[in-house]
Amino acid sequence: MVKRIFPFLDWFPGYNFALFKADAIAGLTVALVLIPQSMAYAQLAGMPAYYGLYAAFLPPIVAALFGSSRQLATGPVAVVSLMTAASLEPLATAGSEGYIAFAILLSLLVGLFQLALGILRLGLVVNFLSHPVVNGFTNAAAIIIATSQLSKMFGVNVDNADHHYKTMIRMAESAIHYTHWPTFFIGVLALAIMITLKRIAPRVPNVLVAVIITTILSWALGFEHNTTVDSKAILSPKTQELITRFNAATNGMPLLAEERTKAGRQIEKARQGGQDAVSRIARIDAEHDERVVESKLEEMKHEARLYREAIRLLLFKAAIQPDNSILYYLADEAPAEVKTDGRIWRIRVGNNPIKLEKVPLSGGGEVIGVVPKGLPAMTVPKIDLSVMLHLFPYAAIISLLGFMEAISIAKAIASKTGQRIDPNQELIGQGLANIVGAIAKSYPASGSFSRSAVNLQAGAVTGLSSVFTSLTVVIALMFFTPLLYHLPQSVLAAIIMMAVVGLINVSGFLHAWKAQWYDGLISILSFVCTLWFAPHLDKGIMLGVVLCLVVFLYKNMRPVITSLTRDRSRALVCAVATGLEECKFLSIIRFEGPLFFANASYLEDKISDLMLCKTTLRHILIVANGINDIDASGEETLSLLVSRLRSAKIDISFSGVNQTVLQVLGRTHLYNKIGADHVYLTMEEALQAIHPTVHPREEMQDCPLGANPLPEIIHP
Repeated sequence: MVKRIFPFLDWFPGYNFALFKADAIAGLTVALVLIPQSMAYAQLAGMPAYYGLYAAFLPPIVAALFGSSRQLATGPVAVVSLMTAASLEPLATAGSEGYIAFAILLSLLVGLFQLALGILRLGLVVNFLSHPVVNGFTNAAAIIIATSQLSKMFGVNVDNADHHYKTMIRMAESAIHYTHWPTFFIGVLALAIMITLKRIAPRVPNVLVAVIITTILSWALGFEHNTTVDSKAILSPKTQELITRFNAATNGMPLLAEERTKAGRQIEKARQGGQDAVSRIARIDAEHDERVVESKLEEMKHEARLYREAIRLLLFKAAIQPDNSILYYLADEAPAEVKTDGRIWRIRVGNNPIKLEKVPLSGGGEVIGVVPKGLPAMTVPKIDLSVMLHLFPYAAIISLLGFMEAISIAKAIASKTGQRIDPNQELIGQGLANIVGAIAKSYPASGSFSRSAVNLQAGAVTGLSSVFTSLTVVIALMFFTPLLYHLPQSVLAAIIMMAVVGLINVSGFLHAWKAQWYDGLISILSFVCTLWFAPHLDKGIMLGVVLCLVVFLYKNMRPVITSLTRDRSRALVCAVATGLEECKFLSIIRFEGPLFFANASYLEDKISDLMLCKTTLRHILIVANGINDIDASGEETLSLLVSRLRSAKIDISFSGVNQTVLQVLGRTHLYNKIGADHVYLTMEEALQAIHPTVHPREEMQDCPLGANPLPEIIHP
């Protein structure tokens, strides 16, 4: 019992210094990959880069201690990071304090959901996400993740649209207008380093090497070049006007947001007042005010976005004056004789008003910037029920997707190590990792395929390797954060793009289609819908799940019902498929699947059709080997069939009824109604008993079933 609660106790019997050394080396190796990857994935999730390090701090330790896999490496992963961004985008601006608080609360929800599933032994719930759905979603997610990093690769900033493809169109327009070539080339350099090292020296941590080289280049070349100037130094009336209008729009939004909040309170107050006429009128007025304010707010947001995009497209040249002061001209309006610094400058604009006395300008590329030194403060996330209700559907999807990824990786590793994997224990480990991670300011984490593979290849024997990984992250947070300042954003984008290439699996579509055409179609539709509805990724998954359930129900509503006859070899085969003649007096019907409310009427319809087609029919034998379960509706249908057939002078018998079905028939007394002499153990026994009784002597030898049935052989 103690080992069930603390599974890590199984690591230590027979543990020695050699195994300790192997775990330590493996943990350090994984950490060298995890540190840059975690920062990249944090930005994919819409979080500041250093929050990726927080997600790489406690979750790996807790997941290793309480999970069942000894080599599974837990932490930030691409798909979960993308799902986090998709779920939080409607609630707050990416990177804001509110957004970060919601992400931490989401991690707590994901952990609680996974822990509850594990404790209740409901790991099988992950089967609702079928392989075709996951394959379609994963391929679409890989494309969405890769393309979402293109703006950082080209060094341009765009606002997110309501659809991902629209955001990509905006990105392409901005890239055509202005691409920051140093940003692009340093991102390409990082990709080239990682690809080359992966091919020629796979054991070398290619991600870490790319980060070190590009960070040193960024520092040496002055890659980042930011400044602030007074708006009067920008000699462009057009720019001044755009900044003024943008500030007016952004300054007006908080006031409208307050009015919307007041209207919401008035609605709630009116609802609490009861259903009298005065309260209803007050509620209608408040709802009208809320809609008006909401409309004005949306209009102002749209206006602010247009001005923000116009400001981002402005390019400036810095003219150095004789007194060494600097004036900024639009690039196409700068006088030919002025001396410039050779840079192209842009105004850095976000969601907040631009201070006229400190207009932020950028003449270089974007870097990570300041990473807070030290460990995060341990606090329980603030509980907000309204936000939790909004996040719960996303938390459920992230929980299932994350767990499915983790358990797939764990099983793949176990096939090589021979270790036993307990899905429910793994759910407990992943759940506790996310709960404890939320206390340490982490966003949702899961098992990583790439880092788990590195962990295994590096020689990890137990989960202590993950402990060493986390300790390495702690050391980096305590002492080495200043070294990350000059890491270019485009390098993080390159790391993400390199990581998600492995998620693309085109052969998965073909494999699913070959297995069953409808599985292939579901996979393709999940892929297309996920791409179309992005960033609302949950819609693509839900569509795939619904399609799978529809197919499942349809197949169970119309199970395989086969009419059997004998071929030349005297084997029992499907009469329809082979075109062979059936017995005129005896029909052998094989039913495949459980007999329950959804398909009971289907069996009844098939037998009704059989009665109409065979006017000489005297006996029906139902081969029940495939009926593994029966409910009240199925039992009632059988009872009605027995009564109906026998009243029509057609007898009915059963063969191969399993114990579960027999118990149901016995409890409902249908067994007595059918008759013990009409229930046979095997089909051979049934044929030997029934066949002579339904044929005239002269027709016995001419029957396709034969006078002396051979031993039972059933072909599909």
